[in-house]
Amino acid sequence: MKSVITTTISAADAAGRYPSSSDLQSVQGNIQRAAARLEAAEKLGGKHEEVVKEAGDACFSKYGYLKNAGEAGENQEKINKCYRDIDHYMRLINYSLVVGGTGPLDEWGIAGAREVYRALNLPSAAYVASFVSTRERLCIPRDMSAQAGVEFTAALDYLINSLI
Repeated sequence: MKSVITTTISAADAAGRYPSSSDLQSVQGNIQRAAARLEAAEKLGGKHEEVVKEAGDACFSKYGYLKNAGEAGENQEKINKCYRDIDHYMRLINYSLVVGGTGPLDEWGIAGAREVYRALNLPSAAYVASFVSTRERLCIPRDMSAQAGVEFTAALDYLINSLI
C-alpha cells in the first residue's frame, strides 16, 4: 500500500541510494501530521453513517432527476447502492488517513472509476457533489480539530479532483 514512507523507500531503492535529507524531511512531516490524521480517521469512523447519509442526501437534493425512471436512483435498491458507494469512498478516505498516503484511494477507489461510472451510466458529478458537500459541511471545532480538518479535507479534495 502506497504511503509517504513506502514511496520514499521505493524511490531510494529504485535509485540504489539511501533516502536523502529531503526524503527524510518528507517522512518526518508525515509522521508529525499522524496524530491529526488519526483524529480525523477516528471522527469519520465514529460518525460515518451520518456523514454518508448527509452526503447522499446532498447528492440527490442537487441532482433530483437521478430519481427519475432510467436513472441511477430510480428505485430504492439503486438509491441504496449510491449510498453504499459513498460509504465505500469514505472508508477509503479513512484508510488513507490511517496510512498517511493516498494508496487505498488510488488502489481501490480511483483506478478505473470514471470508466466504470460511464459504463454503468452513473454520473461521477453526483458523487463529486456528495464529497464537496461533506467538505463544505465540516465545522471546526465541532467535528474535529483544525489540523485534523486540514487532513480530512485534503483527502476529500484528492478524491474530488480524481473524479472530475
